[in-house]
Amino acid sequence: MSGRGDHYFSEMPQAASQAGTVQMRLSDLELQLASDTGVFSHGRLDAGTRVLLERAPMPQIRGDLLDLGCGYGPIALTLATRRKRAKVWAVDVNQRALDLVRENAKTAGRGNVVASAPDDVPDDVRFAVIYSNPPIRVGKAALHELLVRWVDRLLPGGSAVIVVHKHLGSDSLASWLNEQGFPTTRLLSERGYRLLQIQPRA
Repeated sequence: MSGRGDHYFSEMPQAASQAGTVQMRLSDLELQLASDTGVFSHGRLDAGTRVLLERAPMPQIRGDLLDLGCGYGPIALTLATRRKRAKVWAVDVNQRALDLVRENAKTAGRGNVVASAPDDVPDDVRFAVIYSNPPIRVGKAALHELLVRWVDRLLPGGSAVIVVHKHLGSDSLASWLNEQGFPTTRLLSERGYRLLQIQPRA
């Protein structure tokens, strides 16, 4: 990467736009999603995201859902299709990503998706479930701050499900979350990716 503006976790990516599409096929749905340079996993469905979408449990309680670090929206659009009556928040700092989510939601006819920058989510909104392929490369301190900020907004009985590769610190992250008072368990390990389920602090 040539500069911070080229990172997918920058607010305004400097990479020249090269729009494309991703044909996402899961066992229960198929979506064609617009993608672009400057966003996470441009032009393809990330392998970790696929593990999450195929293996993560669905919400056990009613309430809003959150795709944290949504990129161009594969998680948010999948949730909105599987749970058409639920409001799905697609949150990212990357404005190009948010524009793509809005485009993809319109194309898919999913009016239950709200694409939003983090600070634009009202303070009183709480979530039944948070799903995330989090931005590990943002750095450990920033990642910890991000997770605490949002997991603390879970409803009672809610949980967060995140996917992290074992080589990118999934096990140490799980240990850290437990130390902070967030009960965290490994749901599964597949192709090197760990699915971690995080419960609210007591």
